[in-house]
Amino acid sequence: MGRLPAGATFFRSGCWTGMDGVALEMPVSGPDSLQDFAVRGAVAPARVGDVEDSPDDELMALARDGDLHAFEEIVRRHQGAVIGMATRMLGCVSDGEDIAQAAFVRAWKSAPRYRPEAKVSTWLLTITRNLALNEIRRRKSAGHLPLDPPGNDQPHHQISDPAQRPADAEAAANELADAVEAAIAALPENARTAVVLRRYENLPYEEIAAILKTTVPAVKSLLFRARAELRASLAAFLGDAENS
Repeated sequence: MGRLPAGATFFRSGCWTGMDGVALEMPVSGPDSLQDFAVRGAVAPARVGDVEDSPDDELMALARDGDLHAFEEIVRRHQGAVIGMATRMLGCVSDGEDIAQAAFVRAWKSAPRYRPEAKVSTWLLTITRNLALNEIRRRKSAGHLPLDPPGNDQPHHQISDPAQRPADAEAAANELADAVEAAIAALPENARTAVVLRRYENLPYEEIAAILKTTVPAVKSLLFRARAELRASLAAFLGDAENS
């Protein structure tokens, strides 16, 4: 995956830094760099105080003209949702971070074509979803095994046996969380996306519908069926919880 160069703040465990940080693993000049795009911009960069107070649409208007400060603020505001969605779609933190990085690189390169018909968050999450699904399909076609949820080193089928569940309450809660993540990862693509966006990102139905390119009633129906599948997958865990 490509990485943003210095000039855009990001989360990656010290690998991506702010405006004064070290250069990152992408050329700082040339046709594939943020700086090259910025050089071709038509406006001077906004002041930091200005971008912090600006709405997303105004920031994207500046980013279209190559303003790195404006795009850095977009990244700062939305990186949590992008990371969260990518990680839960892929079931792995490091892979989710790679997809998030690629999503912001693509967003920057696509900034000149951005139009404010959709919210910036919707646009970014749509890019993230498409990249995550492409990666999932690539791995399936390559014959790779399904990904495990974050923090779990065992195959999915080994976390669903309640008879082997640890007695410690905290360990049991962690195992249940792993089982939930595995069950979500097993859902069909659209259902998985809808559950991740609703459960973890708390997006409204309207925004989920925009990302999935469908209607609000269709999203509600999708979530209803997904929740039924999750209850069936987690029946042993849920039964114990109800009886405890």
